[in-house]
Amino acid sequence: MRYSRTCRRRVCAGIAALGIFAAPLGTGAAFAAEPPAPGTVLTSSSPAARDDFPQLAPAVAQQLDRAVQDVMKQTGVPGVTVGLSAPGKGTYIRSFGVADKETRQPMDPGLYMRIGSETKTFTVTALLELVDQGKVKLDDTISRYVDGVPNGDRITLRNLASMRSGLFNYSADDGFYKAFTTDPERPFTPQELLDYSFKHPVKFQPGAEFDYCNTNLILLGLVVEKAGGMPVDEFVQKNVLDPAGLRHTVFPTDAAIPSPHAHGYTDQTASGKLEDATDWNPSWGWAAGAMISDLQDLRTWARVVATGTLLSPATQAERLRTYPTGVAGAGYGLGIFDIQGWIGHNGSLPGYQSLTIYLPESRATLVVLLNTDVTHEGSAPSTLFGQAITRIVTPGHVYDIPHPAAPSTG
Repeated sequence: MRYSRTCRRRVCAGIAALGIFAAPLGTGAAFAAEPPAPGTVLTSSSPAARDDFPQLAPAVAQQLDRAVQDVMKQTGVPGVTVGLSAPGKGTYIRSFGVADKETRQPMDPGLYMRIGSETKTFTVTALLELVDQGKVKLDDTISRYVDGVPNGDRITLRNLASMRSGLFNYSADDGFYKAFTTDPERPFTPQELLDYSFKHPVKFQPGAEFDYCNTNLILLGLVVEKAGGMPVDEFVQKNVLDPAGLRHTVFPTDAAIPSPHAHGYTDQTASGKLEDATDWNPSWGWAAGAMISDLQDLRTWARVVATGTLLSPATQAERLRTYPTGVAGAGYGLGIFDIQGWIGHNGSLPGYQSLTIYLPESRATLVVLLNTDVTHEGSAPSTLFGQAITRIVTPGHVYDIPHPAAPSTG
């Protein structure tokens, strides 16, 4: 199969994102920024805190219905589920559209979905639990755990978790792109993924810039395995999912997705045509983006990860110490972001996007799950849903990630 240069750039850039903190048309380089002075703590990039979260009464629910449906019409998203709540303010849970375009099965809050880079919050939580257990230190270099990493004697676990390592993003590599799009159901090993990255020179010295990079989380997954003494999927199950009470969240070891699930649709294909990506193998995302969950578990996880219930207060404070990303009002900590006060992560991989965020001042939770990753004029649809919803309920904290002005494959 032959690939045009235009197709290669579009598809490779989309796949490179995996998570969409840097929008799907870029790998994150557009968001590079100098780190703050030592000791700076930016635990909220939002305006002055006040709890003005509205009651989720019928009138507000109708506004939310219209906003979600407007974004669906604008973007062509087949189906979306939204869960929004805050203590004493009520709960809004709705599904719109279809979970399967062929059978017209309606979208439903109980369906399993692939969550892409929200996986990073689970992997980094596992790492931070090992910090609390004294088995690793955030300022250990990666060379202590993994051999052959470029600049490995200078890159720390903290650099990796905060996206400031300088390593090349394996999913932006041409060879990876060709392998993935030729056979999206094939499995990849972590070492294969690292090999795609390590043949490239480092982009900058550790800590010098922010650059969203999936390679970082593959390395942290290997650290969890070595220090935790078991495969990362087993460690996450035993030490993160079970204690958090998440019964419908899976770190898969193959391409299977539990039933019932939504079908996912993508144009991140060699031909550029829309395809059903439901059964594509997520092993290429591994500890950076392979996981599966549902609405109820993610509503629980939003609070757990943002408040640090599985970690010591000191370690949670380290997680929430955010650094500039080059986007106004947005900081990135250790596998977690703070965007206008909303703390959490988003996810994107072929066929699916997700958003799971928590607003501490209102103890509000927002989860958005949708079954496509097709962008709209360069913007991720999950971002557009998050923006439309928060404009209504938290106009002082509008969730938004501006997309880069032009695509970049890094």
